[in-house]
Amino acid sequence: MSILINESTRVVTQGITGKTGQFHTRMCREYANGRECFVAGVHPAKAGQDFEGIPIFASVADARAKTGANTSVIYVPPAGAAAAIWEAVEADLDLVICITEGIPVRDMIEVRDRMRKQNRRTILVGPNCPGVITPDEIKIGIMPGHIHRKGRIGVVSRSGTLTYEAVAQLTELGLGQSTAVGIGGDPVNGLKHIDVLRLFNDDPDTDAVVMIGEIGGSDEETAALWARDNMKKPVVGFIAGVTAPPGKRMGHAGAIISGGKGTADEKLEVMEACGMRVTRNPAEMGKLLKAAL
Repeated sequence: MSILINESTRVVTQGITGKTGQFHTRMCREYANGRECFVAGVHPAKAGQDFEGIPIFASVADARAKTGANTSVIYVPPAGAAAAIWEAVEADLDLVICITEGIPVRDMIEVRDRMRKQNRRTILVGPNCPGVITPDEIKIGIMPGHIHRKGRIGVVSRSGTLTYEAVAQLTELGLGQSTAVGIGGDPVNGLKHIDVLRLFNDDPDTDAVVMIGEIGGSDEETAALWARDNMKKPVVGFIAGVTAPPGKRMGHAGAIISGGKGTADEKLEVMEACGMRVTRNPAEMGKLLKAAL
């Protein structure tokens, strides 16, 4: 079992003809069941061509109709990425994973609002995220596959590099992962921590969860309060940005403390009060999780 993706997932790459899309599609194809899972690409002007044997279609709807694709990964440049998300949503895919960084916030507000008003069923992960991986089955995104091992620990993170750090620590301790989900650092995005915790809570093959957040917003506190009342499995947490000065945007567009809210200390206090074990040292995430089992 896993959440969101498995060996049966069929993926269309939007932006497959660009340098980034080509590189990461190739890497994902070479991982586990990637050759069976990556079935299509999209480029309106290059329909009928292929990328290393992967057929290219004029639209996501065409790709879905011809190949049975149910998931999209997006490497489209920022100016067109929100439109690419909407195209995948309109094609009624199960899941859209948007890797693109730098999408204008206004574009994302419009897409999310349209998804909500039309009650679209498509799940969005990202944008500005590393993607999702179910070890030894499929990886969709830019994470290094070799650090992952199949196992029973779930990972959810706003930070790409800290996702990799947590996974590497777990693997070194002999703890494999059920699924690792990078939800992205933008202020307007798809799945939140709370959504992924719900999925892990319901997954019989996930025993515990590492939850990694960042300064800015209140998503981590919302997830912690939900976990206090609903989570049946141990959750350990880390928040990046303990030393960040207030008012400074740190890395991600969403990582900004405003009105005194969204500080790392505030988030960690709420998480601790809700029964999560937390650390202020990113090097301790794996050990903390092992101690919680």
